[in-house]
Amino acid sequence: MSKRDLKKYLLELNKEQLEEQIIELYEKFSPVKVYYDFVFNPNEDKLLQECKFKISNEYFPIKKTGRKSKPKMRRSVAQKYIKHFMLLGVDPFVIAEIMFYNIEIAQTFSAQNLIKQELFYKSMGNSFEQAVHFCIINGILSEFKKRILAIYNEILVQKWKNHAQFNAIIEPFED
Repeated sequence: MSKRDLKKYLLELNKEQLEEQIIELYEKFSPVKVYYDFVFNPNEDKLLQECKFKISNEYFPIKKTGRKSKPKMRRSVAQKYIKHFMLLGVDPFVIAEIMFYNIEIAQTFSAQNLIKQELFYKSMGNSFEQAVHFCIINGILSEFKKRILAIYNEILVQKWKNHAQFNAIIEPFED
């Protein structure tokens, strides 16, 4: 069904029928429920804190009783939240906050632990590039410039092998 056909169909329904269909969608489909829950109660601060907790738990897991938890360091956890927040229409500042927090927590972890996987560094380079690009597209680069440069400086301090990738990203707007 095309969007045009859907509009035509919806115009044929009365108010009660429309309400019934929306309630049925809300009850049947989880993404619809999540969307309406956010629309009517957009608690972005709570979402941000939950997201930061999950991301930090990837690098610094909370130990469960009797077991030693190993860091998983999955970039995909942050990427999933970023994609979800974009779909919900969360404020770009909140999304950028998550993007940079993910890189910063990874840097904190790498400062304390030797990471041998090249994929980790490549992945963080991709995350950095996406975050800077996101800021440029949304016109919020100036608000995050200091943070971007701080991330880059930390990469130099930690001597990441792919520092040239990060340099190429920030070079166009570096003072």
